[in-house]
Amino acid sequence: MSYFAKVVDGIVTNVIVAEPDFMENDFVDTSPGTWLKTSINVRGGVYYDPITKSPHPNQSEIIAAEDGRQRKNFAWIGAKYSQEHDAFESQQIHPSWILDTSTFLYQPPTAMPTDGEDYYWDESTLSWIQVVDTDGSTPD
Repeated sequence: MSYFAKVVDGIVTNVIVAEPDFMENDFVDTSPGTWLKTSINVRGGVYYDPITKSPHPNQSEIIAAEDGRQRKNFAWIGAKYSQEHDAFESQQIHPSWILDTSTFLYQPPTAMPTDGEDYYWDESTLSWIQVVDTDGSTPD
């Protein structure tokens, strides 16, 4: 089974699960829009193994099997689709985050610290805030 997204005027309006053969030979949809294959295992243009959730070791084989169409991210209803880049955008979580057109993922204006601590994005200050316990200490 595969996933297919209906795109109307650059916006995903529906996502269904179907066999590719059915979509090519038997599926009838006379309403405006285009059906495009999408993969639930792709994020930022990288295919992830559905079991290990790690980047799949055979990226080039998967891309070849998909006719080179990664479409960058799994389509979701309401997602934007760029016909120019043949890519679905990820969801913009915060208004300040910027679309990276190489991955079609939204990125924060400031990278999250990589010191091993836990952080959350504070949109009001446009900064990363370290997570603290209720007693004011950082979690173990």
